[in-house]
Formats: sequence, structure tokens, C-alpha cells
Amino acid sequence: MSAIDYSNLTSRLHEWASELGFQELGIAGVDLEADEAHLLNWLKAERHGEMAYMQSHGSKRSRPADLVPGTLRVISVRMDYLPTTQRDAWDVLADPASAYVARYALGRDYHKLMRNRLQKLADRMTGVVGPFGYRAFVDSAPVLERALARNAGLGWIGKHSCLINKNAGSWFFLGELYTDLPLPLDEPATEHCGTCRRCIDICPTQAITGPYQVDARRCIAYLTIELRGSIPLDLRRPMGNRIFGCDDCQLICPWNKFAERSPEPDFGVRNELDDSRLIDLFGWNEEEFLKRTEGSAIRRTGHAGWLRNIAVALGNAAWSPAIVAALQSRQHHGDEMVREHVQWALLEQTGKHLEASSAPLVPKPND
Repeated sequence: MSAIDYSNLTSRLHEWASELGFQELGIAGVDLEADEAHLLNWLKAERHGEMAYMQSHGSKRSRPADLVPGTLRVISVRMDYLPTTQRDAWDVLADPASAYVARYALGRDYHKLMRNRLQKLADRMTGVVGPFGYRAFVDSAPVLERALARNAGLGWIGKHSCLINKNAGSWFFLGELYTDLPLPLDEPATEHCGTCRRCIDICPTQAITGPYQVDARRCIAYLTIELRGSIPLDLRRPMGNRIFGCDDCQLICPWNKFAERSPEPDFGVRNELDDSRLIDLFGWNEEEFLKRTEGSAIRRTGHAGWLRNIAVALGNAAWSPAIVAALQSRQHHGDEMVREHVQWALLEQTGKHLEASSAPLVPKPND
């Protein structure tokens, strides 16, 4: 390996990454000491909720060479995911009868696509340098991907904990290639949030407890995707019509004015999930749910979780006989968690109906 021109290889890596559909590539070292301290404090405060996997791998998450022995460098890549066409996110959020799905989940699941592209990148490297040690990751192992991407120069970690790129915002996925090649390091990205706190102020459930501090237990993404049990009562109303994930902190971020639409066909909207009515999605039986979410990140919630989330959104919607009828159709669902959330939603609907019925009539102005 001493005969390899690593500078030339790095230049080719950037070319290959672009050809494979990645918008950017950078190279980081393996020192994450400061980030490890932040992670340990976060875990100690139990802000990871039920995500036991966040602490089940010891130091492997913050020490790449512990996860993959021999690792010297991490090749970090990013891929934009905003669909080329979609109903405006703010419009969906402003329509209580519509279902809001996080923009990353509107299309096909990104894990397999990005892993395949990373494998092709590794194959091209092998063709030049011969066999070498590597492993590709896309949310598939204990990896501090945002810290590594920051160190690789792909962006800084914002106050909402997402990675922000100065020229591309934050609507992108990350992937990594751990390698034993001593490639030249890129300069870490610097922070550019300044005094802005829009992401903190807009968070519906106040999950961003301070700059760079996120309590997952309050985060709608956690509540609708990771949490397997009952959603805390005090967090249901703030969820609004968000049934899978939440994008408010990214939607409000001024840096996303630079975000680009993704050219990837797989990230295009499927099943009209950018413009669906809550009642329609609530009507999916398990067979239809599995069919429509094949190859989608939404499959992660399971059908019961899907109904739980939508029941909350229906409870938050304006009263209507159609919503009440939809909820009543699930009152005797076989899953206790679903039944409990349906009952809560029906009580919310009843309260809104009574409030509307008792409101004083406003006299019409004289002609």
C-alpha cells in the first residue's frame, strides 16, 4: 500500500461519488473524544428513551476502530432526498385533516440504495488499490454519522442536532465507508447557526431543550417511529397531524433555502403520501399496510403503530361525523394500544363537538 498515490485516489473518490449519485464526499479521522462525552452525558440523562441500542455497544459507536478493527479513516457521503414534486409541507401541516409524513419517508427506503452505492464505491477502490479493509454503513451499525460527517467537512451539527451544509441545507441522508487506507483528511466543517434559535422555538413538543440538546423522549420522530407503547398524554395534542416523523426544525431552518431536489427516482413520492387524508390512511388493514409500505421506512412502525399515530392525529383534527365514524370502526381493534388511542381520540372529538355546539351564535351584520 506504500506505493499507492492517496492524493490521486482521493480525487478519484470524489469523481466516483458524483457518478454514483452522491452529492458530496469527505474523509474523516477516527478521533471522536468530544462527541463521545456528549453521547455519554445524553445517555446518562436517559434522553434516548426506549432506544436501548444507543447504549448497547459500549464504545463502538464513538470509536470506529473498536467497531471495525484496523479502521484509520471514514469516508462520509451525503445524498439529497427531497422529492422533485410534493405538496408543500407547510400546507399539509396547516390542514388538520391531512396526514403529515416526514419528507425522507415519502419515497422508497434509502438504506439499501445507499449501501449498494457505497459497495460500488468500494469496488472501484479495489480496482485501483487491490484488496483493502472496509465496511459500509447506512444506519446499520453503531456509528456517530453526523460527527464523522462534520469532521469530513460535509456540514456542522445544528442546534436541532441535524447536520447542516452551508450550500445544501439539511435535507440529505448520510452513509459511511470505514477503511484501513490512510487517506488524506478533510478539514472539519465550522458552525454557522450563530444566534438563530428558530428550530428550538418551533419544536411542537419542545424536544429541543437547548442548543444541541434533544430529548428523544419528547421528539415526534421518536414518538411515532421508535416508541412501541403508548404515547404520553401531554404530547398527543402537540403532535397535530404528524403521523410519521417531524420536519418542523428543518422546515424553519434558513439554511434550507439552499436545499436541492433529489434526482433519485426512488425518492419520489409513493402512495400519494404527501397529500393523503387521515381517514383514508386509517382505513388501511394490515395487509394493505404491508403492501403499500413495502420498501418504505414507514414499515418500521408496524400496522398497530401506524393506527396509533393516525388515531392521535384524528383526535387532533376538527370535529366531523366522518372522523368519529372512522375512529369508531377501530374501537374494538385487537391491539390494546390501538384501542386506547382510539378512545382518547373519540373523547377529543366529543369535546370539540360539545364546544362547537355550545358556542354562542354570532349575529349577522345588518345589510
